[in-house]
Amino acid sequence: MIKIKFFIVIISLFAALTATAQKNVIDEVIWVVGDEAILRSDVENQRMLFQREGIRIEGDPYCIIPEELALQKLYLSQAKIDSVEADESQVLRQVDSWVNRAVQQVGSQEKFIEYMGGKPLSQIKEEQKKYVREQSIVEQMRKKIAGDVKLRPSDVTKFFNQLSKDSLPMIPTTVEVEIVMMEPQIPIEDIDNIKERLRLYTEQITSGEISFSFAAARYSDDLGTATNGGQTGFLSKMQLDPEYATAAFAINDPRRISNIVKTEYGYHIIQLIEKRGDRINTRHILLRPKVSDQEVDKALVRLDSLLAAIHAGHLTFEEATYFSSDKDTKNNNGLMVNQNEESRNMGTPKFEMEELPQGMGVVIEKLEVGEMSKPFRMKNSANNDVVVIARLKSRVNVHQANMQDDYQEIKMMVENKKREEIINEWIVSKQKTTYIRVSEGWRDCDFNHPGWIK
Repeated sequence: MIKIKFFIVIISLFAALTATAQKNVIDEVIWVVGDEAILRSDVENQRMLFQREGIRIEGDPYCIIPEELALQKLYLSQAKIDSVEADESQVLRQVDSWVNRAVQQVGSQEKFIEYMGGKPLSQIKEEQKKYVREQSIVEQMRKKIAGDVKLRPSDVTKFFNQLSKDSLPMIPTTVEVEIVMMEPQIPIEDIDNIKERLRLYTEQITSGEISFSFAAARYSDDLGTATNGGQTGFLSKMQLDPEYATAAFAINDPRRISNIVKTEYGYHIIQLIEKRGDRINTRHILLRPKVSDQEVDKALVRLDSLLAAIHAGHLTFEEATYFSSDKDTKNNNGLMVNQNEESRNMGTPKFEMEELPQGMGVVIEKLEVGEMSKPFRMKNSANNDVVVIARLKSRVNVHQANMQDDYQEIKMMVENKKREEIINEWIVSKQKTTYIRVSEGWRDCDFNHPGWIK
């Protein structure tokens, strides 16, 4: 029986819709864990969600799902004792991002609400907050239970030598990429129009004609926060764009609106909601200049001239990075660094192909090591249209893990194994000290943790 990832609550377009679809199910309490009940409808909702998401469960869902829900109850119960809480600003950002993706997927906010059973958007978001909050707490509890795993190189070598060849993981193709980037010019009249619009919004808000949250929801180009009235949630200076942070922390009066602030994302006006120590909660309206195809073509021509100079030997690729507009790579000879927090390669120059920026993967796939691409158009980290020359520095093709090339990957496998052992020991101990009742008809299962049945 394959264990489902412990995050039983999946962030999904249909997460709340499943509950609506289960109104005709005759409900009953099937498990009790501590003072928390698991209902038959909870299991049915999750099973339907897996079906909608195309997630295959290898085993009996009426055994696997209740056990995972019970594990979640154990983690959440311990979190209350240990005072572990979710970062509400992070929860808010995730929910806003989820709503934004869902609306884009179905085509409009009205269709999204229809898919969600006709519930008000505010109710949908509150329900989703609960899911995200619990997921965050469970993750934190697992990290706290496992603690810091200390390994010696000999531990990693011993683990690797004990693995059979068939059990060695396949390591996906990874690449290292160097770039020279140019941003298309935005006509000054377009920037002036944006600033004029932001001044108009400021006047309307200040006069009381409209509220800041209404204006953000209606006009802001930051769709992730627009659905919440432009609210960012509590963030530190390190989590904010430097220019935005400077302007936001300079505001002391919630009734005051900032001057227009330029960041790599566009142009903002900002309103203070609340400060808590070194963290701040703000609202903002973002307007992004629209890049015309003509300006993109001009940037492509400029980069093409730069590429010709490199091919002619008038300058090296490294020297060409002096002209790059990408601050993250300009001082590193153009070398990109993986900033994806969910990637095993975060903080390194290694990227799996699907981790490359939108529009880059298809170009890199066709290059040989050391080869430069022709100038092409893509989206940068701020989701702006840019043009780029890319050079493939290295490629390691998909292969079976080995100690020479994949020590860090194997070390991570050992660390994860150790963490799971520690967590499993904690679960066994927790089962012994927690009141657990499993109803008849739900006991005949090959549980991953047999201690549920006493």
